[in-house]
Amino acid sequence: MKITVITGSPRREGNSFAMTDAFIHEAEQRGHEVRRFDAAFMKIGGCHACMTCYRTGKACSFDDDFNLIAPAILESDAVIFTMPVYWYSIPAQIKGVIDRLFSLVVGGQPYAGKKCGLIVCCEEHDMTVMDGVRIPMERTARLLQWEMVGEVLIPGVLNAGEIRNTDGCLQAAALADKL
Repeated sequence: MKITVITGSPRREGNSFAMTDAFIHEAEQRGHEVRRFDAAFMKIGGCHACMTCYRTGKACSFDDDFNLIAPAILESDAVIFTMPVYWYSIPAQIKGVIDRLFSLVVGGQPYAGKKCGLIVCCEEHDMTVMDGVRIPMERTARLLQWEMVGEVLIPGVLNAGEIRNTDGCLQAAALADKL
């Protein structure tokens, strides 16, 4: 299986990266091919709503690093999104990628039928804090006709390394079994 992983954290040593690494390691152990994009370290702007998707042969007429991610998504059997919660929502570092998935729809690309997964962590202990990420991502999957195969939602982690005090990395690795 070809898997595209898109991260949304700017902290390379952070908790969501640790869970991402655990997922990728397990997926590769199972023989899957994984391609990773760390959105926080790429040049990706927001959608301009110009409706010119794929007219230049690329996903977006505004040529930035999203045009590297879009082909990988289309070639993939599964897409995994990983991120921390920022201010009760999706971090800006990955939001541009998510918004520009719109180009697949406008451009008439064969986007349907993929599997999708979500790996999220947040500082607070209240599980509903992750609703600002979980609900939009579930609706995104539904709109794109992707099967949401699993969600790893880990509360109570802020500082780098606190994920080790949870079973978050084990849950992220187990997500690879659901693909």
